[in-house]
Amino acid sequence: MTTETPSTLPDGRPFPLLTGAERPLLESWLDYHRATLALKCSGLDDTQVRTASAAPSALTLLGLVQHLAEVERNWFQRVFAGLDVAPVYEDETGYALDPGRGLGEALGVWRREIARGRELCAGRSLDDTGRISGGPLDGVEVSLRWVFVHLVEEYARHNGHADILREGIDGVTGA
Repeated sequence: MTTETPSTLPDGRPFPLLTGAERPLLESWLDYHRATLALKCSGLDDTQVRTASAAPSALTLLGLVQHLAEVERNWFQRVFAGLDVAPVYEDETGYALDPGRGLGEALGVWRREIARGRELCAGRSLDDTGRISGGPLDGVEVSLRWVFVHLVEEYARHNGHADILREGIDGVTGA
């Protein structure tokens, strides 16, 4: 008996591949984690996504979305593609909240950063490399494979934070 793996979960997130070539597997896991972050923010208003619900931390869901937009820009544009691009937000971490910026705008920026990263990686080998710029690893070479693995790890960690934040806001758990 053969059972087909679903392409999406009941909540609409893409189901990560279980078999196949390395690149599609890595991309599917990254897409799954990106969709998980969006799901954690769904159904909340701008006030709720600004709520730091895991005291004593000041972390918010809006801050996480903004931070991950910065992460996408940094690793795909600066490190992998070697582009000299300014930070997305005034605070390079992305965590600082601007009173005039709501979730819709932040999600739009985040999605544009994802799309730009996909453009820059299209047709490139997992063995192609870029260089880290700044910090203690300045000049260190990393492969696109490493960048994908690192982003899966980064999203997985922050989705754990998002899970705790969401539960503190309205009690929603899981995913």
